[in-house]
Amino acid sequence: MSTQTLMAAPQRLLPCITLIGMAAAGKSTVSREMARLTGWACMDTDHLLEAAYAVPLQRVADAFDKAAFIEAEAQMICSIRAHRVVIATGGSVVYSEPAMRHLVSLGHIVYLDVPLSVIERRIAAKPNRGLAMSPGQTLADLYAERAPLYRRWTSVHCDVGRKNPEQCARWILKRIKLDQGY
Repeated sequence: MSTQTLMAAPQRLLPCITLIGMAAAGKSTVSREMARLTGWACMDTDHLLEAAYAVPLQRVADAFDKAAFIEAEAQMICSIRAHRVVIATGGSVVYSEPAMRHLVSLGHIVYLDVPLSVIERRIAAKPNRGLAMSPGQTLADLYAERAPLYRRWTSVHCDVGRKNPEQCARWILKRIKLDQGY
């Protein structure tokens, strides 16, 4: 394939698929599986924040108060210009209306819904995950606060239940109608 062919604008732009949900819901893992199945690129916005600040996500979260972290995340999200990408977001993305509107403009929004008990177990196993929480806020408080926001923005609601990452990815792809497949 020539460079000129690669540089030409695609005849049809395929949308992105964005995964939202709580920290430890499996967004990064499921996004990689979806990218593998579709042959699309995979983008993790937590990794973009880590790259921008050159530190692990928890250090970014610790350096900012909750509002400043959400603003930094929103600026990163709003800078994304992409097609044919599976995007895994940070759990706090739903606090920013501009960021969510931008993600909606890119394509489908999929909510990975995982029970609080599973989230608690996964976070306990990896405590340096980078949660944007207010002082004194519990994980249960955060879960209750975010769940309605996730539901508000979603176009596909995936109840993860006992599905493994590949099953989640296949379930989601069956529900998203992409005219030309992947």
